[in-house]
Amino acid sequence: MPMVLPVSIEFRLPEGWYAVPPDQVGAPDVAFVARHPQPDAGFTANITVDGDFRPDASALAEIADESVQRMREIAESLWVTGRDEIGSVDAPGLTQELALSAVAGGVRRDLVQSQVYLSMLDIDDPSKRSVIRLALTATADQFDSVLEDFREFVRTVRPETRTSA
Repeated sequence: MPMVLPVSIEFRLPEGWYAVPPDQVGAPDVAFVARHPQPDAGFTANITVDGDFRPDASALAEIADESVQRMREIAESLWVTGRDEIGSVDAPGLTQELALSAVAGGVRRDLVQSQVYLSMLDIDDPSKRSVIRLALTATADQFDSVLEDFREFVRTVRPETRTSA
């Protein structure tokens, strides 16, 4: 069963990308998976969304470090190739780029993952903080061609707005 995000969000997928059930692609620890329509050398670029309620005061950089540690458990090698703080004091975020070598689909692959961490406060109780992670994973060869799609996706992510009928 896919994870449930601690806060409801809405977003729009880039043209051509399509959603798949996380369980069907072996990703039960995420809430959402989208795939690119054109695989590269047998690997399909994907966007995943996951998140956690974070009652602690951990900085987004610390949370990103935790993600790197988890990735090291499955990757043969991994390098953090970039990290930047984004957003504002009211809506902080962090981007992180990883280069890794891992076995995917039974084949050793050189992959790149771009991660975006968004801190969101509960509207009713600002002491409750959730951190949402958006990630693009692609082969090193395909990464540059799908990165702008991912950036477009990230720009559309926002807390879900509820309208009364």
